Amino acid sequence: MEKTLIPGTLVHLRGRDWTVLPDSRANVLRLRPLGGSEEDASLIYLPLEKEKPAPAQFQPPDPNQSGSQDSTLLLRDAMRLKLRAGAGPFRSIGNLGFEPRAYQLVPLLMALKLDPVRLLIADDVGVGKTIEAGLIARELLDRGDIQRLSVICPPHLCDQWEEELRTKFFLQATVVQSRTAPRLERGLPADRSLFEEYPITIVSLDYIKSEKRLSEFSRACPEFVIVEEAHTCVRSGGGVRHQRYKLLHTLYENPDRHLVFLTATPHSGDEEAFYHLLGLLNPQFEALRDATERERENLRDQLSRHFVQRRRPDIDEWKDSTVFPDRQSRELTYTMTGEWKTFFDRILTYARTLVEDPSSPGTLGKRLNWWAALALLRCASSSPEAAAMALSTRLEVDRSPEMSSEESIELFGRNTILDGDDSETILSDDDRVPGSQTAPNPEIEDLIQRAIDLRGPKKDPKLSALLPEIQKLLQEGFHPVIFCRYIATAHYLAEYLKEELGKGVSLDAITGELSPEEREERITELGEKSQGSRILVATDCLSEGINLQRYFDAVIHYDLSWNPTRHEQREGRVDRFGQPKPSVRVILYYGANNPVDGAVLKVILRKANQIRKELGVSVPFPTDSDKILKAVMEAAFFKSPERPKYVQGRLMFKDDPLEEMIRKTEDAWESARENASKLHTIFAQQRLRPADVLPEWDRTRRILGDHEDVHRFVSQAALRLQVPLKENGDEFRWEVEALPPVLRDSFREIGIGKELKGSFKPGISENFLHRAHPVITILADYLSEMALSGDSGGLVSRSGAIFTREVTQRTILLLLRFRNQIFNRRKGRTHTLLAEEVQIAGVKGSEPPVLLSPEESALLLQVSSSRNLDPEQRRRLVTEALARLHEWETSLREIAEVRARELSKDHQRVLEASRVRSGEYEVHPSLPPDVIGLTILMPDRSGGER
Repeated sequence: MEKTLIPGTLVHLRGRDWTVLPDSRANVLRLRPLGGSEEDASLIYLPLEKEKPAPAQFQPPDPNQSGSQDSTLLLRDAMRLKLRAGAGPFRSIGNLGFEPRAYQLVPLLMALKLDPVRLLIADDVGVGKTIEAGLIARELLDRGDIQRLSVICPPHLCDQWEEELRTKFFLQATVVQSRTAPRLERGLPADRSLFEEYPITIVSLDYIKSEKRLSEFSRACPEFVIVEEAHTCVRSGGGVRHQRYKLLHTLYENPDRHLVFLTATPHSGDEEAFYHLLGLLNPQFEALRDATERERENLRDQLSRHFVQRRRPDIDEWKDSTVFPDRQSRELTYTMTGEWKTFFDRILTYARTLVEDPSSPGTLGKRLNWWAALALLRCASSSPEAAAMALSTRLEVDRSPEMSSEESIELFGRNTILDGDDSETILSDDDRVPGSQTAPNPEIEDLIQRAIDLRGPKKDPKLSALLPEIQKLLQEGFHPVIFCRYIATAHYLAEYLKEELGKGVSLDAITGELSPEEREERITELGEKSQGSRILVATDCLSEGINLQRYFDAVIHYDLSWNPTRHEQREGRVDRFGQPKPSVRVILYYGANNPVDGAVLKVILRKANQIRKELGVSVPFPTDSDKILKAVMEAAFFKSPERPKYVQGRLMFKDDPLEEMIRKTEDAWESARENASKLHTIFAQQRLRPADVLPEWDRTRRILGDHEDVHRFVSQAALRLQVPLKENGDEFRWEVEALPPVLRDSFREIGIGKELKGSFKPGISENFLHRAHPVITILADYLSEMALSGDSGGLVSRSGAIFTREVTQRTILLLLRFRNQIFNRRKGRTHTLLAEEVQIAGVKGSEPPVLLSPEESALLLQVSSSRNLDPEQRRRLVTEALARLHEWETSLREIAEVRARELSKDHQRVLEASRVRSGEYEVHPSLPPDVIGLTILMPDRSGGER
């Protein structure tokens, strides 16, 4: 490519001036109009053009178009906020659809020090692992280090990842699932994989679990892979997890492939699997398991560069009050009385007869009866609707020819009646009511009728006691999510809540009956269309994957989960990064005299909560958790009053079998706590602290602008457009219907009609106007193009002059745009990037121009005018200043070269921090820098104002 066509070069073609952008080639130029945005870029095929592109020179301001001082400040802000390829140590910040928090940059800085990137991000639930991984991917793409990306995740997380990449990182991803793959592959050449055709993909674990697809993905896999829920992909035994591990190990073997693993539970109770996961970062780390203290210290130091794990308390040191809400948790009880108590006692008696039925055929028959009894107890504890359905439905496993072994029966029970086994895979989201009927009999028919008769708040004490608590939450301005275990309970609860709460409350029920797309649509509709209070009733199909913090701020555990991990997942839907409310409410709801709830609370949930408070992290249910849980249930519910020591055919040697099992479970929990504490000590890496990150972050924000700059820009633009903002505290309203037609139409295209509501402060409003928000982009492009075209009608100007008492000598402020080419040379390949920034240089008296700091620039640009200048006087002063531009050319070139060297140091500093990364950055400035505008500050020595 000719030198003149390097990115950042100005060319004249088709009667206008353009900036050459990256990805241009010898015969194809990617060009952006001089005053336009990235969205206005065009591809031009030179062989078809009548004329060749000619070098262009940025034209100085027109003295006849000079305006007021604030119009020049407005242009500075517009030019600054429209930058996407900004200079600074982070290439991607200008291409983000949100403002990340400083602590979320830690994994990014760690990744930039690795080659290849091999990183395990194990931050706590809600800290923002998706954002942290996305930042790394976006940065590597913008640096030219990668061209393709894949996210491997469980199927229920595919749509969330697609939305996150699209809305937060402006990356268009293709979802690859069994249902979408045939359409994507249609028309592709036989030897071309869809992973080669589509550069950014989100791949369902279910899709690539077959040997054939694993092989295809391994062959055509992109250079960068993110693995979500990584703990479910490491081997401990055989089966699906072994296949997933085999895939990841194959990907690892490519020495150039970047791998980022995400999990909130890196050690999910399976020590062997945990060390296999560490081995995917570096095989040496598997030796940590059996290392001596001296060997461990050395390996720990190495691991600290690849492993980041932070708890909520670890984030407190960043002193960012906008990050997480205050979680206010409490317990709420109801009491089984009257007809309901009688009914539950009958259920309990019937369950015991099932378990102790001497006619059950062999071991399999006894296990079937055990699961039927447990299903019935769980459903009866949930709701009369679930109880009636369980009693009416024959136990599915009893009729399945596949359930011919005790192992298959146990697996079925764990997934449908318990909550799955989180050490084996993700927790089960099967929310169907499990059958409990093994054989029809009159007792069952009567129990079904009794359950039906007990529907509604007059006879159901669980529902009745909840109603005043919900009304209290709504009165206090909270919008709760109520989690149920079963579909039947969710619909039952939604039906009666609608009746009792009336039309003033918007309510919907979301269950596993709906597809992931339908769930998301219904949630969005409920959140955006509800005018007042809103309630979401949901099963655990929403406890993972869909973030609810935008519309909801309270969680009620209507049904207790029998796995503590599930409770943390439920609460993490609203208590997470991005929750606009300062506090969220959590209510743990249970029956005070319900033995099912009592045992689960005592043995499982309270112990897990105690350990979490002590360590600051969730500890998974101990190994063999299903065995512990079943034994506890046996001891709690199936002992006969007449034979207290005889439990399901086993003799217990303590007076109270339940207490014996509680002691055993306590031992298991204590072992899990000690392991978690030990691992946290061993693997607490030398983390990057705020002092390591904030200087880099602040440097980039100063160049590109932050939310305070956005606030000033929109406020001033609104005033000059004569449609001022209506601000109330940290929120605002803007009547965009009164704006000029061009702006009004642009806003309509992004879904903004008569009025825009939002906030300039993160965490205050659902509509936070960050620097890359479409509203800011549209407004900045509109004002910049008007100014550079010379047809702004005084709205925004490239030059101005004032008298002020805040300077003692004539001061000229030059608004400069620096265009730099960055040559990234790595592994025998050079990638050329464009970096732009807008800064102010000051000229005092006859001295040469000097680059001002952002703080000094802001002060001088906002000095107050002491008296008016007439238009002719202002034009004369601007003309005189422009006549001196040739005097300053050498100084301006030197300033641009200094900025290029500083930019090179910024990038090289990150590069040199790695002991293994090879390559270099070289930065060349386009000279001279563009003089976008100028403002003249004349010292006012008069005695008073005119």
